[in-house]
Order: sequence, then structure tokens, then C-alpha cells
Amino acid sequence: MSPTIDVDEQTYGAIEFAARMGNTTAGEVVARLVRTASVPPSVPAVTSEEGGETERKVGVYVDYEGHRTRGGYDRDTKRIDITSGPLAGQSFKTPTGAARAVVAHYKPDVNPNRNGWSFWLLDDGSGAFLQTIRHSA
Repeated sequence: MSPTIDVDEQTYGAIEFAARMGNTTAGEVVARLVRTASVPPSVPAVTSEEGGETERKVGVYVDYEGHRTRGGYDRDTKRIDITSGPLAGQSFKTPTGAARAVVAHYKPDVNPNRNGWSFWLLDDGSGAFLQTIRHSA
């Protein structure tokens, strides 16, 4: 028997809605919230000069199937470069492509289709989805 947590109906409704939107379970939503609240943030943005041009990257991560995968989102190209875990060193043209790769790696028996914008979280301690900076310059 699993431990239970009592929440009011409104809170449970919000958790269920988040689970449907994220194509996950209510338990995974709660686990993500707990992890986000208890993990110290890493440096969220990196700016470097290379060839006279500024490269703007934002730190992102996802917790999936008990594994944390970190990466860098390039605001200009919309690419995600995975920086930790078994997929480290791989680069994906879109957040969705990177999300699908993470799902396919850890759960090859499920459909890997995910919306990358609502899969990746900003690695700044906010717990916000990558979607929140999608259109910012």
C-alpha cells in the first residue's frame, strides 16, 4: 500500500489538470513539485562570446522516470543541448525532439510524443516550464 496525502478538492483538481496537460500522472506532478522545491537551482543562463557573437543559453532540466536530465536551451536557434545523463552531448533541433529522446531512452515501451515546451523546466528554481520564455527575446 502506498502512502497517501490528503488535499482539498480544488488542489486535487489542479493536480489532475496538470497531469492531463503534461501527459503524466498526478503522482508524477506532485513528485516534480517536491523536487523543484527541494533542489537548489543551478546557474540558469550562460552568455559567452564566440567569434564576436553572443550565444544565449538558458539552463533547463527534466525529471523523468526518476532521472534528472539537464540541458541548455539556445534562445536564438531553439536547440537543446543535453549536458547530463546518458544523452549528454546530444543536440536536438527543438525542445520537443529533446523531450522525445528522453522519454524514448527511459521508457522505450511508451509513445514518446511530448510537447517539449511543457516538458522542460527552467533551471532557475522557479519551476516554470520552458514555455514561459518561448517568445521572449
